[in-house]
Amino acid sequence: MTADEFIAVRQYTEAEKYAIFDRELMPHIQSMYNFAFRLTQDEDDANDLVQDTYLKAFRFINSFEKGTNAKAWLFRILKNSFINDYRRKSKEPSKVDYQEVETYYDSEEMAGTAQTTDLRAETVQELLGDEVTNALNALPVDFRTVLILCDVEGFTYEEMAKILDIPIGTVRSRLHRARMLLKEKLKGYASSMGYDTTEQEEEETA
Repeated sequence: MTADEFIAVRQYTEAEKYAIFDRELMPHIQSMYNFAFRLTQDEDDANDLVQDTYLKAFRFINSFEKGTNAKAWLFRILKNSFINDYRRKSKEPSKVDYQEVETYYDSEEMAGTAQTTDLRAETVQELLGDEVTNALNALPVDFRTVLILCDVEGFTYEEMAKILDIPIGTVRSRLHRARMLLKEKLKGYASSMGYDTTEQEEEETA
């Protein structure tokens, strides 16, 4: 988060700060670690990222309003910490070049394509296991992030827009493309397991 986002809008006593931290923030620590690990793909980096997130959360706890979505607030801090501190150190590029992906999915070839359905209702139910995890981890981090936030953590588009600092329209577009990329990665595995993907491909191009 930027300094402007952490301007204190309320003043809690020390006792209130610790109470908020314990009651509203700490219960989400496992989800925070899972998210951090999926972003960093490294246990030590994930632990460091979660620790850094909670230190920042306590430091700027006056900007948190009791009773609001603590999980979304923490996820936003973690996401910004990842971008500012950890992503620069990772092997992944600091920016994802969407041009090639967007050129394909915005082309006439994709015109009239049906919108993808919820990952939880389709891909995960049919293709459970390590292959889904491997395919998800192989996606560029920005696409991986929207899938995790929506289809794993269950955040709304509005919450995702706040966490990622992007418009809702961009959330929808990026999520659609991420799901399509994941499906492409899983097609080979589906075929090897005996699934007939021909019908699905025909429906998608119809």
